[in-house]
Amino acid sequence: MTSASRTVSPVDGVIGAFLAAIRRLTLLVLVLGGASAFGQPSSATTDYQIGPGDQLNIFVWRQDELSASVPVRPDGKISTPLVEDMVAVGKTPTELARDIEEVLSEYIRSPEVTVIVQGFVGTFGAQIRVLGEVVNPGSIAYRERMTLLDVLLEVGGLTQFAAGNRAKLVRSTEEGTEEQRVRLDRLLRRGDLKENVVMQPGDVVIVPQAIF
Repeated sequence: MTSASRTVSPVDGVIGAFLAAIRRLTLLVLVLGGASAFGQPSSATTDYQIGPGDQLNIFVWRQDELSASVPVRPDGKISTPLVEDMVAVGKTPTELARDIEEVLSEYIRSPEVTVIVQGFVGTFGAQIRVLGEVVNPGSIAYRERMTLLDVLLEVGGLTQFAAGNRAKLVRSTEEGTEEQRVRLDRLLRRGDLKENVVMQPGDVVIVPQAIF
């Protein structure tokens, strides 16, 4: 018994062509997406500059005894085995890796170094400083489109003694230093997003203590 060949209707042909077009479009999206994700690194990856307080993991290939995890000191320098007091601040991880390789090449043949930043803080100009009555006052790394609420979450919020509505934001501009009042109690307790200021690198947030 011979099997009869299946007759392809015009409708089947249209559906098949449509599905083929969908597959081609999906493939194109995946290719373009892969090129964007892997072929064109973001500026945050390529341009990040190391700052004081950053935690660096330094790997020297096949030289475990020369690898180390070190913080960037307040003076902007780091020290690792065979590399003493090297300036790290202001360099990208790749630039620092090449500088370390140059020093290590005096001791070992063709060193290969990789620097990975784990605790991001950034240069002083790219930091946001939070002072006063917050849970964890200090400096945090600026991120693109960061808001005041993001900053407060990173420092753990306000203390019980904070006068949130008397806080101020200090910002440096070309004309000089500007101060802006920010009502943090309204932002945190009432969800008033009008107080959710967009931050800029170098901003300083000062939260005073309540008067009892």
